[in-house]
Amino acid sequence: SGKIITMSLKLPLGPVMADVAGLTLSEDDIQRLRHPLIGGVILFARNFESPAQLVQLTSAIHALREPRLPIAVDHEGGRVQRFRQGFTAIPPMRALGERWNQSPDEAVALAADVGLVIGTELIAHGIDFSFAPVLDVDWGESGVIGNRSFHQQPEVIATLGRALMRGLADAGMASVGKHFPGHGFVKADSHLEIPVDERSFDQIRDTDLVPFRELSAGPMSAVMPAHVIYPAVDPHPAGFSAKWLKDILRGQLGFTGVIFSDDLTMEGASVAGNVVQRAQAALEAGCDMVLLCNDPAKADELLAGLTAAGIEAGNDLSSRLCCMLAHPPAAGQGVDARYQSARNAIAALGLD
Repeated sequence: SGKIITMSLKLPLGPVMADVAGLTLSEDDIQRLRHPLIGGVILFARNFESPAQLVQLTSAIHALREPRLPIAVDHEGGRVQRFRQGFTAIPPMRALGERWNQSPDEAVALAADVGLVIGTELIAHGIDFSFAPVLDVDWGESGVIGNRSFHQQPEVIATLGRALMRGLADAGMASVGKHFPGHGFVKADSHLEIPVDERSFDQIRDTDLVPFRELSAGPMSAVMPAHVIYPAVDPHPAGFSAKWLKDILRGQLGFTGVIFSDDLTMEGASVAGNVVQRAQAALEAGCDMVLLCNDPAKADELLAGLTAAGIEAGNDLSSRLCCMLAHPPAAGQGVDARYQSARNAIAALGLD
């Protein structure tokens, strides 16, 4: 029929990012996304069938509320790219690091190209931002990070990360550096277990923290902390640690952007208790927004149980989150030609 069923709801953005079940919005999805505590939506491969379907889904989500809910996705490249058909195949970030070893200038240009292509394609389909880039150091130990990392040298990661973020920004997209203060040293996968990184703060500061420090003043728009415990610094995982988030990230590094928790359903988050306790702990430690993925019942439990304690005044949070909304450049600024040449540069890497 094409008529709009629901009027857009005027409501500040809340501190919870949730997902949706399938290819279109169900009644349950609509009800959940209009809850006052919701402030964003994350999409997965299961939400994607075709570019046209994706545009319809994101339009329906954006129509629910005013200001519109930011829509995010994990679209880093390599094995972490949720949308394939109709999208450029983005290389794993290690491919950019390998290019750096041959020609730093080419690698920097390529990283900016990758950012521009990711941003342009996602924005064209109604996505506001990607949880990218990974700024973890490749210590050669972590299976879950692996080729998602640019390089083993922190300074190289900072340089390539900056270029990729600049490319995203040119497309009109915010960036998210992850996984603060560094997930690359530990072997364990925080999706499945609770990793512990025994290094001293000085060791972490002089290596893994370098890219976050370099990019905190800009152009990094947001940060996602790791579900990793660094016992020499704090007994809590970084995403539940006021020491890491308030004292170090905000205080020492001067970061003023958005802090997203990693997914609260991951095993690395289990130390903080049930889902409401996890969210409360993350928000009180300094996260602006908590992610809850792949468990609608737990999402409803969280929305029913989360209280305002530890949550910043809604308007401040809402204005901070609005910075994550895509703002594509006006037509005629030469982005189309740049996008085509950037795609060609990525294709020349010879990955599928």
